[in-house]
Amino acid sequence: MKSNPTLTLSEEEMKAYGYKVVDTIVEHFKNQHKKDPVFNASRQEMDSIFLEQAPEQGKDSSEVLDFVVENVLEATDILSHPKSYSFVPGPSNYISAMADTLATGFNIFSGGWVNAPAAAELEIVTINWLLKLFKFPTKKGGGIFTSGGSMANLTALVTARRQKCGDDFSKAVIYLSDQTHSSNIKAIRTIGFRKEQIRIIPTDIEFKLSINKLKNVIAKDRLEGLQPFCLIGTAGATNTGTVDPLVAMSKICKEEDIWFHVDAAYGGASILAKNGHQLLKGIQKADSITVDPHKWFFQPYEMGCLLVRNHKWLSKTFTEKPEYLRDIEGNTSEINFYDHGIQLTRRFRALKFYMSIKTFGLQSFREAIDYSINLAEKTESYLRKSSNWEIVSPATLGIINFRFNPITKQLPEKELDELNQKISQEIINSKEAMLVTTVLQKQIVLRMCLINPRTTFKDVKQTLEKCVAFGKELTK
Repeated sequence: MKSNPTLTLSEEEMKAYGYKVVDTIVEHFKNQHKKDPVFNASRQEMDSIFLEQAPEQGKDSSEVLDFVVENVLEATDILSHPKSYSFVPGPSNYISAMADTLATGFNIFSGGWVNAPAAAELEIVTINWLLKLFKFPTKKGGGIFTSGGSMANLTALVTARRQKCGDDFSKAVIYLSDQTHSSNIKAIRTIGFRKEQIRIIPTDIEFKLSINKLKNVIAKDRLEGLQPFCLIGTAGATNTGTVDPLVAMSKICKEEDIWFHVDAAYGGASILAKNGHQLLKGIQKADSITVDPHKWFFQPYEMGCLLVRNHKWLSKTFTEKPEYLRDIEGNTSEINFYDHGIQLTRRFRALKFYMSIKTFGLQSFREAIDYSINLAEKTESYLRKSSNWEIVSPATLGIINFRFNPITKQLPEKELDELNQKISQEIINSKEAMLVTTVLQKQIVLRMCLINPRTTFKDVKQTLEKCVAFGKELTK
């Protein structure tokens, strides 16, 4: 193919290529449930397909697309599949996928107001929607869309450190539970805290942070001349869906002058559920909240969010004034989001959230979340009626943990752990479902995260029946 130094296609070529891309995406949305959700391959197998030098000459665009569809898009786990139960599934929606295509196609820079005032305005508007949901002040409050919960948590902790410690955080101490998401530990270490500045508080039998143990540790640190500065609460633990005692934690933070950050990356969207306000009671008392729209708000990946009670906390933490940006500073109402977070160059993440909410309406999202919570509870009821299963952590915010433990066998703990690990592996090897294990109370358990609104109880039942068949075969 001849050289193309302008990197362009004709109008006809662009349309034909675009139609083919859209057709491919539509086929995926329509038929993904008919495919296997699991794909496995070794590095050697992948190298045999892809490993090559960068080509000097190009190929026909349609030929390259066909290769990618066959060898990349079809060669991956389908995390939006109805039988993808593990980790936190990614049940996106078509409107948001197309919105991402529009934002990328127009290559909108969503860092500063002057470059894209409409993009900045949509981020302000959608952030305000979220502030209102969580009963944060909409006039003083603020936030920013990030690549995900990891970056939102990192941004929150940098902000908390700046507000509570200034430049000297040598004696600062941060508190979190043994069920707090690992991204928080990674963020804490990334921003320079030493291991001895981190306090991991044990959880109780319901996997909630122990208030009494927290109080004891804070008191001890005060006596030793240290500075308790931040407490991280969890609203929807990844392992169990559990919500920490947020009301009690918020009172401690107020009394002790400690920044209260709530990691609601998983469970935050349940604020839309019928009993969501009760489940997340106290979250409105936080100083900052992480929410992940690419989880239970059903957005494509690369969309997290940080909310704060006062938007000035962000600007005071992250604003820098390099010479080449001095001509584009507007008035204070015209927000430059590069002043509210770590990234200068930012993609237009707000568009997909805006367009999907405008298209489907919040009521559709409410019903989807209620459905997921009810599905997990129905699954728990089904498991409890069987002599083959033991519930380890009951259905909470769409997550349930259980293990194969038939009452007729009386197997020792070590054998039960090995058995459930093997059941998981057999299910994955069958490629019919994605069902992996986690560890709770030193037991290996099977974990289902049922947030996909297109997962049916029939899907769940089929998978559980398959698990029982494998379990019985393995215990013969």
